[in-house]
Amino acid sequence: MDNPRLEYLRDKVKKLPLQPGIYIMKDKKGKIIYIGKAKALKNRVSSYFRSVDKHTPKVYRMVENVWDFEYIVTGSEFEALVLECSFIKQYTPKYNILLKDDKGYHYIRIGGGDYGKITASHQPLKDGARYLGPYLSGYVVKQTVDEVNKAFLLPTCNRNFPQEIGKQRPCLNYHIKQCMAPCSGKISPEEYAEALEEAVSFLKGSSSQIQKVLTEKMMQAAEQMQYEKAARYRDRIRAIQGLQENQKVVSIRYEEEDVIALVQSSVKCCAVVLKFRDYKLVDKEYFMLDEMSEFSEAAMAAREQNTQELALDKVLQELRAQFVLRYYSMKDSVPKSVVLDGEIGCRDQLQSYLSEKAGRSVQLLIPQKGDQMKLLTMAKENASQQIAEQTRRTSREISALDELARLLGLHQVPNYIEAYDISNIGSETIVAGMVVFEEGRPLKGAYRKFSVRTVQGKPDDYASMREVITRRLERYEQHKSEGVGFGRLPDLILLDGGRGHVAAVKPIVQQMGFAIPVFGMAKDDRHRTRTIATEDGELSVSSFRSAFDLLTSIQDEVHRFSITYSRAKHQSRAMDSVLRSVEGIGEKRAKNLFLRFRTLKAMEAATVEQLEETPGMTHLTALNLYRYLHGNEEGQKNGENL
Repeated sequence: MDNPRLEYLRDKVKKLPLQPGIYIMKDKKGKIIYIGKAKALKNRVSSYFRSVDKHTPKVYRMVENVWDFEYIVTGSEFEALVLECSFIKQYTPKYNILLKDDKGYHYIRIGGGDYGKITASHQPLKDGARYLGPYLSGYVVKQTVDEVNKAFLLPTCNRNFPQEIGKQRPCLNYHIKQCMAPCSGKISPEEYAEALEEAVSFLKGSSSQIQKVLTEKMMQAAEQMQYEKAARYRDRIRAIQGLQENQKVVSIRYEEEDVIALVQSSVKCCAVVLKFRDYKLVDKEYFMLDEMSEFSEAAMAAREQNTQELALDKVLQELRAQFVLRYYSMKDSVPKSVVLDGEIGCRDQLQSYLSEKAGRSVQLLIPQKGDQMKLLTMAKENASQQIAEQTRRTSREISALDELARLLGLHQVPNYIEAYDISNIGSETIVAGMVVFEEGRPLKGAYRKFSVRTVQGKPDDYASMREVITRRLERYEQHKSEGVGFGRLPDLILLDGGRGHVAAVKPIVQQMGFAIPVFGMAKDDRHRTRTIATEDGELSVSSFRSAFDLLTSIQDEVHRFSITYSRAKHQSRAMDSVLRSVEGIGEKRAKNLFLRFRTLKAMEAATVEQLEETPGMTHLTALNLYRYLHGNEEGQKNGENL
């Protein structure tokens, strides 16, 4: 750490009180670079200046620039949270998460000319087009433009009309009935203008009137036997009805409500706010909170202790409280109810604070089922998608790891998972397979195989698993400087088995000085993942759909890998037994023959010359093997012809 003030800062920390408050970090020029809150100032601030090399890169850079700090003592942790929020808003420090309320206005643009298009725009221009708006939500504007273009079969391509009419064939949108294809030359400017004006009227709120007019036009076209034209009106009516149905899906029974969900990945945290007004979804906002999660008091404490005592839910409770307070401190109004996806720190005080700001009662709701739970699911999916876009993972993988961490009560998302399974065929072949999943995907280059050495006679899965885990962790000490393979510790160990497997392995992990969470994967009668096994009981995974799918794929993969190795090992032993009964073949030659031919069938198909080409083989030994495999008479005949 290249900070000459480190010793001074450590000495200053010793004088801090063990009371709640905020701390203000400053750089060499006296500029505020970070503001945080703590329920025990001395403990919290001291954590920055000890074990500095273990900090995450962002925290490390911040500490590197700290020249001095100040603090303010408060009466409670909630007062510290409110004061922290106020100071962050006032000073906007470099290393704090900034929830900037910098939304501009958005417009719907209706292009001019004979073939104008409907698009979203950030600002109106003097370009001859018409503009509807302004609207606060860019999300709603974009969604509305997309849906209206589909409903009224208006083009969304980059082709210019009428210049490009007839020059290219209609694109896919025409064939899936999402565009009338003016490029085909079959749509007159009058027909196009009619559809465009109907779309504009719909955008202005004349839905029922538009449907009535379209129905009349459809009947009139049918009477005149213009069936193709009538079909276009019919399709337009159906699309408008479908659009109205879609709008009902994102409507609620409450006049105004915000739905907030947080999703955590191994490197990112995202909060999504779905805003409902007048019973309908009117906006979506999202904020990446990875900076906030780095400096979260609970997150820092969990990393320092390297234990499961501070679970991910504890971290998210703090993040949730900080986010809600900071978010609504930027807003002029607060809805009547705020729906949250989990518990929140200082819930009663925060609810009182929001009610005071709103001038009426505000409820913080944490639903467990029903329509609001479905809205939370939608918010979570949106948050997962935002993280996926920034991390090149799928939203399903992000959701699965987030759910798994919450299900197991982990203090961080398990980015690197190792799973183990014991497989045996009788007492002679006892093996184990280790598979690795990184960020929700198999990392096949990190898979490992184990031959169990210490268990003799009757198979003992518990003893075998203890041996395998012990050997794996011992290999970590040998390879930890490499940082890959055995040189990397997992965030989570999963065992193919129940409570007994966990009870057998967890003490070994702890005795060796590792704080790696260990759980079992128990199967049902259909060989599907049924529950997660702990030392004390079982956790149902049925209500965690994404986590359930991930666990099932992990359990299936580790079982496949271990049983494949077990069969290969058994086949190798059987072949070794056969080969070593041949004169001149010992352990080394038998091994080389197996590596070259793999099966007895392939060996039987080989000639004496091909057998002799195996490393270590002589002509006489190859001839003996050939005679053994084919019977003495055929072997003798083959030998006479040599």
